[in-house]
Amino acid sequence: MARLVLWDIDHTLIDTRGVGRELSAAAFQRTTGLAMREQAKIDGITEPVIFRETAKLHGLTTDRGDFDRFAAALSEEHLKRTADLRERGHALPGAAAVLDALDADGVQQTVVTGNVRPVAEIKLQVFGLDRHILWDLGAYGEDNDMRAELVRLSLQRADVRPSEAVLVGDTPADVKGANANDVRVIAVASGRSNEAALRDCGAEVVLSDLCDTELLVKLVRGNGL
Repeated sequence: MARLVLWDIDHTLIDTRGVGRELSAAAFQRTTGLAMREQAKIDGITEPVIFRETAKLHGLTTDRGDFDRFAAALSEEHLKRTADLRERGHALPGAAAVLDALDADGVQQTVVTGNVRPVAEIKLQVFGLDRHILWDLGAYGEDNDMRAELVRLSLQRADVRPSEAVLVGDTPADVKGANANDVRVIAVASGRSNEAALRDCGAEVVLSDLCDTELLVKLVRGNGL
């Protein structure tokens, strides 16, 4: 049985329904002085890479200091607009129930996400999904550009072996990051990637959503994986 579940956030546990992009655009303009005309690919990508590649689309070359300013602005924008997040976004069906069930089953839970930590905390708090998350065991966008390195870092922080962890995510990047670390993965086709795409990149278990709490707990225990 797994000792630790590594959760992705966006399109796995929550959907901001466009608010996240608006907040990124506001933070981008505060940091660069330019309106964000377009945004680089975001699915499964860490925040530093999204910022850097978006800046390139606008003819800009950025450094770590620019990203740090962007991350601070992005966190402030999320704080200012928590009401919009709550009103327009939502927790995905089954998310709260499975978080509660895994906690009752004695499983530790954290997040491995491309979001910077303050934004990750705000997003889950807004939708009431933060109470079982052990934040210090997680890994975040500011920690590394690559998803596989975030998984490795979270395992290190939690002091667990790969065989003792399960990652739950909705993108091929989540699947590949888990596979690169020999971590079991439960893929959820609740984002932009369908079940076939998730299987094609190496997911052995793919669910359509998080609604079957009993099944998810069994899968985390290792029954069927």
